[in-house]
Amino acid sequence: MELELRHLRTVRAIADTGSLTKAAAALGLAQPALSAQLRRIEKALGGALFERDHTGARATPLGELVLERARVVLPAVSELQAEAVRFANATGSLDRFRLGGTHGPLLGGLVDRMAAAHPAAPVSTYTSWSVAEIASLVIDGRLDFALIGTCGESPPPLADRLVWEVVGVDPVFVMLPDSHALAGEKELELAALADECWADVPGDGCFADCFATACARAGFTPVSVYETDTASVVHLVQVGRAIGLCRATFPPAPGLVTRPLVGSPLSWRHLVGWHPRSPAADAAAASVAGATRAAYAEAVARSPNYAEWLTAHPRFGTVA
Repeated sequence: MELELRHLRTVRAIADTGSLTKAAAALGLAQPALSAQLRRIEKALGGALFERDHTGARATPLGELVLERARVVLPAVSELQAEAVRFANATGSLDRFRLGGTHGPLLGGLVDRMAAAHPAAPVSTYTSWSVAEIASLVIDGRLDFALIGTCGESPPPLADRLVWEVVGVDPVFVMLPDSHALAGEKELELAALADECWADVPGDGCFADCFATACARAGFTPVSVYETDTASVVHLVQVGRAIGLCRATFPPAPGLVTRPLVGSPLSWRHLVGWHPRSPAADAAAASVAGATRAAYAEAVARSPNYAEWLTAHPRFGTVA
């Protein structure tokens, strides 16, 4: 029997779980089948790879040697596969822009600028609530650039494989109907909204947990939180059904106002990212990063309340 990559994955799974039973479950195999496969692997390699007893499985010296090589070979093969997929999905020269982003005003501003700067290059977009999905599409070469947001200081997805630049940092504002009793206040204590229902857009980051933590520090648990699309959040606020959570750059809308929270207990970072070895990185990374910063600055300028608030809070806003 010749050794294959799947055999190395089997050996690594047994070592990682410390048990043939657990490894079989992780690999989706019946334990007798895994045991038989291990015997064939050990025969091919010339000796026992694991000592097994009622406490589990521990690597022998030969097993440690195989595992040491497997921990080098398997990631290298995975990276080779990813590089091949990326190469197959990319063109040799950047004659179009494929932009991915979460739902928000900055993506539209970036599309506008790239289309104006490169009128002969088609611009396409892909939107998703999931920043992990968008990042994986950049890794696979199916998107050239990603425009995402992350809560607070949480790291962006696949930070060890993609280049991410922070464009701006916003506090999270609250969105109130203009008829609300607190709509005339310049800043609001989070605790003053303890009896309200809430609405925000979904995501796969930590924002929901951070919001719950901020509420707990303010002394309350949210009555309910509606997770829905942006248009529905606006509607729920306009009809007085909920208080919305939004980025400070949220554009003005009829029937509602946005207000900062005292102490800025929640924040949001805007980032643009790309793969460092993609054709897009060489051809247009600096241009796209600059256009994204310009789109962010324009979004700030469209929100007079935020622009005024920034003068007293210089740690927020555009990141150079």
